Amino acid sequence: MHSHPQEPDRAASDPVEPVPEGAARPPRGDLPQPGPPPRAEAANDEPGPDAAGPAPAEDEYTTAIQELEDRWRRALADLDNLRKRHARELERERTVERSRTAAAFLPVLDNLELALTHAGADPGAVVEGIRAVRDQAVNVLELLGYPRHAETGVAFDPARHEVVGVVQDPDAPAGTVVEVLRPGYGDGERQLRPAAVTVAKRE
Repeated sequence: MHSHPQEPDRAASDPVEPVPEGAARPPRGDLPQPGPPPRAEAANDEPGPDAAGPAPAEDEYTTAIQELEDRWRRALADLDNLRKRHARELERERTVERSRTAAAFLPVLDNLELALTHAGADPGAVVEGIRAVRDQAVNVLELLGYPRHAETGVAFDPARHEVVGVVQDPDAPAGTVVEVLRPGYGDGERQLRPAAVTVAKRE
């Protein structure tokens, strides 16, 4: 019985080529090929937070910021309109007050004109007419809130008097007004000017 010579194992006889270090070794036919890793199932199969797009809170913040900007712009516009309206009203009040003051002095001017037309008459009558006009002007100032101050024998008041001279007067106590050189008008914050006076000094 003839025996057939056995063929050598091809896999064992094939020379194995060396693989360079770091290179992937080619797959062998007799080894299972690695496949992709099994996909892990999600717990609830719900999309992640990145897949849902922007959070609703961001839209709310953007809307709130836009509303605040709109309110801020409207407030600025209202403030500017208020400032302009106040400036117009203030100018109108100033114009009315100037007109009222000027109108109060028109009768004084009329009487001065009348006194000048009678300048050639009796000098005594002219003086009396000028004095009457002066009293009328003083009365107008008092009605406007600026009373006249020309008193003598009163104590010196730095808020109402301006010292322009100091004199010795044995009949007047020290620190009292002896003479008024220029009357003052008004009181306190509504003072037009203080009275210019001379004051008695101590001996």
